[in-house]
Amino acid sequence: MAREGLLLDWGGVLTTDLFAAFGEFCEAEGLAPHTVRDAFRHDREARDLLIAFEEGKVDEDVFSAGLAKALGLAPERAEGMIDRVFAGFHPEPEMLEAVRRFRAAGIRTGLISNSWGAERYPADLLDELFDGIVISGLEGMRKPAPRMYELGAERIGLLPGQCVFVDDLPFNLEPARELGMAVVHHTRAGTTIDELQELLGVSL
Repeated sequence: MAREGLLLDWGGVLTTDLFAAFGEFCEAEGLAPHTVRDAFRHDREARDLLIAFEEGKVDEDVFSAGLAKALGLAPERAEGMIDRVFAGFHPEPEMLEAVRRFRAAGIRTGLISNSWGAERYPADLLDELFDGIVISGLEGMRKPAPRMYELGAERIGLLPGQCVFVDDLPFNLEPARELGMAVVHHTRAGTTIDELQELLGVSL
C-alpha cells in the first residue's frame, strides 16, 4: 500500500552534501579537510555543543566561539563562522522540484531538520514545499529523538506508518523505521526520487 506522506531532512537532502560543505569551510580556514567532521564525531565537548545549539539551548555566538576553540582557530574567527560554513551549502534543484511535484500530486509533505538557526531556512521556499515543519531549535530537541518524527507526521495530519522519511545520515533513519515509517537513505537525487515514486505510488 502506497504511503501518503513525505517527510524530509533539509541539509544534505534538499541541499548539497553536508560534509562537502564542512570540507570547503576547512579548506578556506586552512584546516585539514575532515577537521569539523572529526570534531563533532570524536570531541565530546564539541559534540555536546553541537547538540545544545541544534536544540536551541545556546545561541549562535556561544556555539561559534566554542567551535572555533575546538577547531584550534583564533577567537576572532568565530565571528561570522556559521555564515562561512553555510557558504558551501547550495540548493539541490532536482530534489526540490521532486518535492513540489509530489505535493502537487496530493502527497502531504513535511520537513524534519536539525537546525543551525531557524532563520537560515528560506521562508518562502518552506511555505511552497511543505504542509508542516519540525525544526529542532524551535522544538528544544533534535533527531534522532523519536518525538521529532512523531511531530513530523502529526503536522501533516498523518500517522507515522503512513509516511516516508528521507535523510542522508543513516543513524537518523532508525527511529523513523521503528515508528513504522518507510525510510530512504539519500545518497543521490535520482536514486532517492526513484525510491520515492515507488513508495508513494506517484510517477513524476
